[in-house]
Amino acid sequence: MSIQYFRPIPDLSGGRWRLAGGWTGFSSFELLTRGAPPRIVTDAPPEVIAALIAPRPPVLGLSLDAPRIMGIVNVTPDSFSDGGRWNGDGGLGHGRELIAEGAHILDIGGESTRPGAAAVPVPDEIARTRPAIEALSAEAAVSVDTRKAEVARAAVAGGAGMVNDVSGFDFDPGMAAAVADTGAAVCLMHAQGLPENMQDDPRYGDVLLDVYDALAERIVRAEAAGIPRDRIVIDPGIGFGKTLEHNLTILRRISLYHGLGVPVLLGASRKRFVGTLGGTETAAQRDPGSLAVTLAAVQQGIQIHRVHDVAGTRQGLALWQAIRGAEA
Repeated sequence: MSIQYFRPIPDLSGGRWRLAGGWTGFSSFELLTRGAPPRIVTDAPPEVIAALIAPRPPVLGLSLDAPRIMGIVNVTPDSFSDGGRWNGDGGLGHGRELIAEGAHILDIGGESTRPGAAAVPVPDEIARTRPAIEALSAEAAVSVDTRKAEVARAAVAGGAGMVNDVSGFDFDPGMAAAVADTGAAVCLMHAQGLPENMQDDPRYGDVLLDVYDALAERIVRAEAAGIPRDRIVIDPGIGFGKTLEHNLTILRRISLYHGLGVPVLLGASRKRFVGTLGGTETAAQRDPGSLAVTLAAVQQGIQIHRVHDVAGTRQGLALWQAIRGAEA
């Protein structure tokens, strides 16, 4: 018998259940099975419902009963978004600006993972990230964006509370142990391939379900390494080994990933597909489209949003919450 997947369908009228203990209600499910058309059903197995409605534990001390904004601090010379614009003072000024604009978390990265990017040596990546982490972790919750165990250990020692591994433990065999040893939280992202080749010809049988299964396996691997489930966040990896259609397929049904029982992070800000659909080649001009993606994901209960434009995202969320009124 084929595996069944139950996607909670957001209910704007309130709903029978609360999704992940948050702001989104749902009353029915989209039943997904490989090789068969979706069906709408009004019930699911008790263990499925339990995983969907259980309140998520705080991340970096932040409750997840409201959407959280993760501001991106690139301390690299070759970021796809800003090309090293904020690198002059090691990212400190930009990080503090994002805090003032309302970022709940800063995600500090010293290696570009844009399509075609080459790997950065460990000592260089530590030298780029450690000073910013040490300075900014005194002012806000900090995550380090790295695939490497040694960089993660140095970052946590410097004050980072979470490791954001875009490879989902697939790049460095020592990363799971590093996270377990340090006691940090971890965001496990899905990616197909490496930055050098991930956009060459990505293929899936069913991208929505293939990514779900891959993330479930990563959670099992993390727990086996000694990382408690309450320190795990997942990210479906928009733009990492995925075509425009793959990205849209995931975003249309992203509430499925709540079934994994952990918080969900979305990193779609300024990605190429936003520019393609929005009609702009320039990454910095993709913020309106990025906000549209964010709000669509918030409607599906996604808890953490990794963005470049913190001020615009916060404003958009404030308006969204005000319009929803008492339902927010």
